[in-house]
Amino acid sequence: MASGGGNAAAAAAKDVVDAEVVIVGGGIAGLATALALRRAGAAAHGVLVLERHAGLRATGAALTIFPNGWFALRALGVAHKLASRYDAYETSRVTNLETGATQVFRFAGNKNKGEEVRVRALDRKALLEALAEELPPGTVRFSCKLVSIDTERAAGDSSETVVLGLDDGTVIRAKVLIGCDGVHSVVARWLGLSEPASSGRSAVRGLSVFPDGHGMKRELRQFLSEGLRAGMVPISDTDVYWFLINNTIRAEKEAAGDPVKTLREVTDNLAGHMPAEYLDVVRRSDHGNLSWAPLLYRNPVSVLLGAAAARGPVTVAGDAFHPMTPDMAQGGCSALEDAVVLARALSREATPAEGVAAYVARRRWRAAWLVAGAYLSGWVQQGGAGVRGVRGWMVKAFRDWIFYRFVFPRLADTMWFDCGDLTPPPPPPTIGKSHHTE
Repeated sequence: MASGGGNAAAAAAKDVVDAEVVIVGGGIAGLATALALRRAGAAAHGVLVLERHAGLRATGAALTIFPNGWFALRALGVAHKLASRYDAYETSRVTNLETGATQVFRFAGNKNKGEEVRVRALDRKALLEALAEELPPGTVRFSCKLVSIDTERAAGDSSETVVLGLDDGTVIRAKVLIGCDGVHSVVARWLGLSEPASSGRSAVRGLSVFPDGHGMKRELRQFLSEGLRAGMVPISDTDVYWFLINNTIRAEKEAAGDPVKTLREVTDNLAGHMPAEYLDVVRRSDHGNLSWAPLLYRNPVSVLLGAAAARGPVTVAGDAFHPMTPDMAQGGCSALEDAVVLARALSREATPAEGVAAYVARRRWRAAWLVAGAYLSGWVQQGGAGVRGVRGWMVKAFRDWIFYRFVFPRLADTMWFDCGDLTPPPPPPTIGKSHHTE
């Protein structure tokens, strides 16, 4: 009996894991934050990333990295691995299919900070792999589902320990918990952040392959129509990323998750009137990289208030903190910024709780602005989702005559934000040793 009890105690002990920092979610925000903490020397005793999927996620097929994202990737030490693989582009050509008018605008204006810091579309999985390659083996644990969060404080100790429960019975004790678990974040819900709201729009996204080369110009092509905005951009000589943003329709629920139904709905109904070159790209889609999902965002006022984004040593980053629509391509870029700022704050403040509070204070204003700017940009470009009559005409006139010429360049300026570098704190001074010169 005593022996059996000892074995049970030993088995239970094996299910308790101690970690300095636990990150929930192995997407862009999670991997970037883990790497940033390592680069900044903010977690000398280890970082653990919990990912509920069995491997690196590639949902979304591709993403566009603007200069602010490249500044962050440069701080993380991985920009060179990606910039050399993907070509930059500087212009977007927008065609209004209702009027036939085409406008061309530049993303960078007169700004130039080197070949590396430019706009590039790249494969999402390639970014995840570039980040993951820099982490020590065992940093990311796959097939881990978080089911409970609690905190405890030892007697006579002002610091808190976060206690996490996994679905397999494992208990993890950590000094810091960072939720990078996406729009429907478990950590954000535990913190009390407001639930994401529907924008009234959805996005179909895909990656198409031209084995013999596509021959397309390096630019973002966009097409505007009633309640629709479609676009395509090459990410390599053979691959083209495309998207279709539409006012949410009933067919989405039936088609989402089924590539064949999704493509049929796009080509036969939603985008049947789009130019032949766009439809040709869509029909070549890789079924494994196709998605159709609603576009959600967190109220920017809620993001700005920011108090709920931190509780003791617990916080959130990326979509878990500030989900936004993709209309300024800032979801991934802002997550990379979060990683750098959070790691720097944790490395410089005296306690984890102070580091978390400093991070939220520094990020909430910018995050709220990006959420609001993205929502406004998408709403205007689609002619005001759900707006009809004279008001609808006014929104379209504003878009065609003012937005692209005067407003978008102002929004583009926010994409040149530099989140700064990651430098480990200096080592403590050596005590008891003298240095002389002979």
